[in-house]
Amino acid sequence: MHCRDQQARPRQTIYAFSVQTIDGAEKSLAAYRGSVVLIVNVASKCGFTPQYKGLQELYDKYKNRGFVILGFPCNQFGGQEPGTGEEIKHFCAINYGVTFPLFPRVDVNGENAHPLYKFLTAAQGGLITDAIKWNFTKFFVDRKGAVVKRYPPQTAPKDIEGDLKKYL
Repeated sequence: MHCRDQQARPRQTIYAFSVQTIDGAEKSLAAYRGSVVLIVNVASKCGFTPQYKGLQELYDKYKNRGFVILGFPCNQFGGQEPGTGEEIKHFCAINYGVTFPLFPRVDVNGENAHPLYKFLTAAQGGLITDAIKWNFTKFFVDRKGAVVKRYPPQTAPKDIEGDLKKYL
C-alpha cells in the first residue's frame, strides 16, 4: 500500500492521501469528501474480531446518509491478521457480511507505518503514547476530512452511534 505523498507530516484532512484498495486499485481518500468516515485497523483472529458485525450494522444503517467505514487490516498485534488480501476479504464477507471498503494489510505503528496512520495518530493521540495499542482502534473523521475523535479497541461500534448521529 502506498501514498502519493510519502511524507508523514500532519495535514489538515485525510483527503491528501491516496491508498490502494484490497483489489489493487488506486483510491484517493478525496473520494470520501463530504462523508463521515470511520477508519479502523482490523484483524481476523483477534478477540475484537466480532466487532466486524457491529461495524457492518452501523454501515448498513447510515451509509445512505453519507457514512463510510474504511477497514485497514493489520498484522502488528500478535500476528492476528496473517492472511492475504483475498483471504481477508473472503473471511470478512463470509463470516460478517462485510460490504464496507477494505484495504490491504498495513503497519499502523513504527518506522513502516502507513502515512495515513502516521497522520491519524498525530491528529488524535492516545493515552500515554500516540501509538496504536491494538486492533480495532477507530478514528472518526467529519464531513470536512478532519480527524475529530479516536476510540480505543474496546469501544463497541454501537457506542459510536451517538457521535455518528451528531455529525450526519
